[in-house]
Amino acid sequence: MKYQKIREEELKNKVGADWFSQFDTTEIIGNIDFSVFPRQDNLFGRTALLWAEAKTGNYDVPAMFVQLILTIGKARTFDKTLPPAFLGAFDFKKMAFIPYISIQDIFYLNDFNWNVTPSNHSTKEFKLIKERIEAILKQKSYIFDFQKDEKELATFIKNNVAKATTANKIKIDKNNFIPIYLRWLEIVKPNIDVNWDDLKKANIYDNDFYLADLFVDDRDTQNIDDDLTIRDSLFVVFQNQGYKIAKEDLKQMFDATIKFKNTETYLQFWKLYKRPPIKEFQDYIIERRDLLAPQDIRERKGAFFTPRKWVELSQKYIADYLGEDWQDEYYIWDCAAGTGNLLAGLTNKYNIYASTLDQADVNVMHERIEHGANLLDSHVFQFDFLNDDFTKLPQSLQDIINNEEKRKKLVIYINPPYAETGSTKHKESKKGVSNETMSHKKYFAKMSTFSKRELYVQFLMRIYADIPTSKIVNFSKLKNLQSSYFLEFREVFQAKLEKLFLVPADTFDNVKGKFPIGFFIWNSEKNQIFQEIIADVFDSESKFIGNKKIFSYNNEKYLNDWLRPNWSNIKKEIGFLSCNSNDFQNQNGVFIEVEKKNQTSTYFKPIGVSNLKESSIYFAVRHCISADWLNDRDQFLFPNNRWMTDLEFQNNCLVFTLFRNDISAKSGINHWIPFTEHEVNAKEKFASNFMTNFINGKLKIEEPSENTLFENENSGGIYDNQPRQFSAEATAVFDAGRELWKYYHAQKFPSSGGVSEGRGGYNVNASLYDIREYFQGRNEKGRMNSRSEDETYTQLLGDLRSNLKILADVIKPKIYEYGFLKE
Repeated sequence: MKYQKIREEELKNKVGADWFSQFDTTEIIGNIDFSVFPRQDNLFGRTALLWAEAKTGNYDVPAMFVQLILTIGKARTFDKTLPPAFLGAFDFKKMAFIPYISIQDIFYLNDFNWNVTPSNHSTKEFKLIKERIEAILKQKSYIFDFQKDEKELATFIKNNVAKATTANKIKIDKNNFIPIYLRWLEIVKPNIDVNWDDLKKANIYDNDFYLADLFVDDRDTQNIDDDLTIRDSLFVVFQNQGYKIAKEDLKQMFDATIKFKNTETYLQFWKLYKRPPIKEFQDYIIERRDLLAPQDIRERKGAFFTPRKWVELSQKYIADYLGEDWQDEYYIWDCAAGTGNLLAGLTNKYNIYASTLDQADVNVMHERIEHGANLLDSHVFQFDFLNDDFTKLPQSLQDIINNEEKRKKLVIYINPPYAETGSTKHKESKKGVSNETMSHKKYFAKMSTFSKRELYVQFLMRIYADIPTSKIVNFSKLKNLQSSYFLEFREVFQAKLEKLFLVPADTFDNVKGKFPIGFFIWNSEKNQIFQEIIADVFDSESKFIGNKKIFSYNNEKYLNDWLRPNWSNIKKEIGFLSCNSNDFQNQNGVFIEVEKKNQTSTYFKPIGVSNLKESSIYFAVRHCISADWLNDRDQFLFPNNRWMTDLEFQNNCLVFTLFRNDISAKSGINHWIPFTEHEVNAKEKFASNFMTNFINGKLKIEEPSENTLFENENSGGIYDNQPRQFSAEATAVFDAGRELWKYYHAQKFPSSGGVSEGRGGYNVNASLYDIREYFQGRNEKGRMNSRSEDETYTQLLGDLRSNLKILADVIKPKIYEYGFLKE
């Protein structure tokens, strides 16, 4: 075999030198193993010709392509750089190619988990992709043996890969029109000869020019005119080799044709893509023009699109609450309508009103009316809800708002923007979001510094104050219910919360976080300060998965308040506990380190003998329950006193902490080793036996001095110096951990701390983290590998984690019983 018995890096170098010497194979794209670029930049900079997966050994071709596809999809590399014409895969024996366009649809699978490990062949995602591409590979792939097909491979590279930039045009669909837009911003926009600041003042943006480009017919690219498929709603159209402003009230201001600085640049760019977009996606692209808004505009508006499944579910909940004839009995106003998708499915157009900030969105809704949308032209209008006076509303809507009885029949149905402003020590303000609105100024005294920053809160406040007794039904985050910063808001906004359902935030466009978004039904005729509610919960597939009680935390003390008195008198530290904010979304910010690396951080608190018990409880409580999208905003609280007499709970938390932390002995003296040297057959004496002495009640009580490690009553700390008794579950964790430590200390290590076979030298004071690092190693980016090739180690670590999970399950009920969390 041509490349037998060489490492992967060497294989990639040899393949690059032997087959792609006329190209540049040195550039690294994300986690893609191998990339091929032309040596010379073209008009569009550096566009890859090939992305490939590399494997040592004799590998299955479909499996190699699956791993490459998962690698690309996980990082969404195609969003960040123009994809190549070919994908490839090679091992020591063969190389295969497939046109990228043949498999690009896979990257836009709905409800697909791209976060799996690409190299894990056992996941359902790996198997699903493999099933999808095997038939494609049989028809579209080209496979060459490095030795048997040497001439054919060289010819293919010369005639295909080398000319890949002129391969088939990429079709434009709902999945790729945004990445193409990002590329258009780099290449075409700078070439348009226009003053963008002047256009921006007239509310015309670069995305209007992009849409004009999309709706051009490539069958006549040299003589493009406006008698083809151009949408009436476009503000800009392509005409006579340039752009014309189509917005009626701006034609006089921008009456000349806007030309290119270099027409060839424009034509070369659009040679890559087939225009207009695929017919079945044209309506979608026009409707979703909001996704093309410039980043600063989108951030200011906090824009995103409500998924149809949640629209339908919200309307079902409204009908359940107001009655099945609610659309005939109530008026409906979406005052943050965007392009109006929240109103889809409603039937009585005479009772529906829709307003939005941008005239472009109003135009889209008017166009949708022409194509059958169930709305009235006169009921769809431009209105800045946070700034404009109600006298600007249609008279029929004013009549409803100004009539007390009709107002009780008005449903404000919105998915308002979630943008936020206001500087804190953690982030900068978004200029021009909420501190410039009339609502911000009007309700300044009624809202706290934090709550007034949220645009959606400003919507709620104006509705509650200026449209009293109306029904408010809205999508939003849960800050207004749960955050301590919103206490003043809850005291002012006293509409009764009648119904609430929760869904994952990342099912909404432009939302990446793992947290809940709620749909709220408020009755502002009833006054009630929110305390708690039982919410219905739906997963990303819109399946009902149960209920969750949501609390206000109006008069609560928090977990950090509980621990604070226990770190004030620590004289000698055995470590530092990072005490991040009191909710699940900050769970990763709770950890222990031997030495305080960040000397300026206020999060790191000292751990000594006098507060080890409380610190362990804190750590275990924060980590026994995994963070997920649903508990993301739940708060950890100041507990009741019942934990103080529960020695088993205290000791279980200690054991959990000992075997769950990521302490490293490389950072300083490791006082956290849970075993003696004799128990694990260590080759040398440990630098510290603090933890086993603490467990066995053998700490020496000394008078305080500069070198005293352990506090006692005289040095400001109090601890009980008694042997710990452990539960069966905690003992099982000790037993599993002991076997793992013994296996580590039994290894044959290189002398003098050297390196052998990719593994570090012997560290007698190794922590669990250090042991994992030794067996699992690190990749080329310095990250610890997720798995080890040592089967014995893998089994021992699995046993430890399994027993630790059982211990966590024992601790969890006590977390709620003692009030660390509300259930």
